[in-house]
Amino acid sequence: MPPIGLRFIETTENLTAKSKWWGAPDLPEGCSYPCQDGAPLTFVCQIRCEDIFSYDRNSLLPKTGMLYFFAAIGEYLDGFEIESEHNGIGEWPEDAFRVLYSPDSQNLSPYEILWEDDNTPAYLPAEKIEFFDAQADNDGYRMLCRPFYDEIAECYPDSIALLQIDESDRWKLRLYDCGMLCFMATPSDIAAKRWDKVKFYFHSF
Repeated sequence: MPPIGLRFIETTENLTAKSKWWGAPDLPEGCSYPCQDGAPLTFVCQIRCEDIFSYDRNSLLPKTGMLYFFAAIGEYLDGFEIESEHNGIGEWPEDAFRVLYSPDSQNLSPYEILWEDDNTPAYLPAEKIEFFDAQADNDGYRMLCRPFYDEIAECYPDSIALLQIDESDRWKLRLYDCGMLCFMATPSDIAAKRWDKVKFYFHSF
């Protein structure tokens, strides 16, 4: 099964209730924004499952709904640090990241985090996500893949990368030297929607 590749498009389009990278998450009513020791986790992306259904050849992910990814990566975005615990190389604690799922991808509202000093958005502008069949064992931004780094795969021999995050010059996302972040889970846990079983690993040379 080829991995699902992700590429990103800058846009002024309203991406509410659509797949997007960065921006503010569109959450269902009653859903709490995840935090680590009171500090909000950085919203990474939301994936509308209908958008990737045709690429999910093994039907691991839900066919409908919205999948959300959060992690305490603000300190690795140049000039964008949100006060949080430092999480470095290796497996991160459970409160340093979160994967959420909403079976409803329609009745959602943006949850904006603002800087206290000037009330401006404490997040990068949302970008549209375009999905494609990616090459196996590549670096870059991918879903449902073997991690690019063998060191990560060896730590989780029964798991795949639910989402792999690479460095980015455009976003000034620096992960030490050639680093990569991976949300790791077994195929059986993904298929059973056991998002609480997901692990998060940071590897860099």
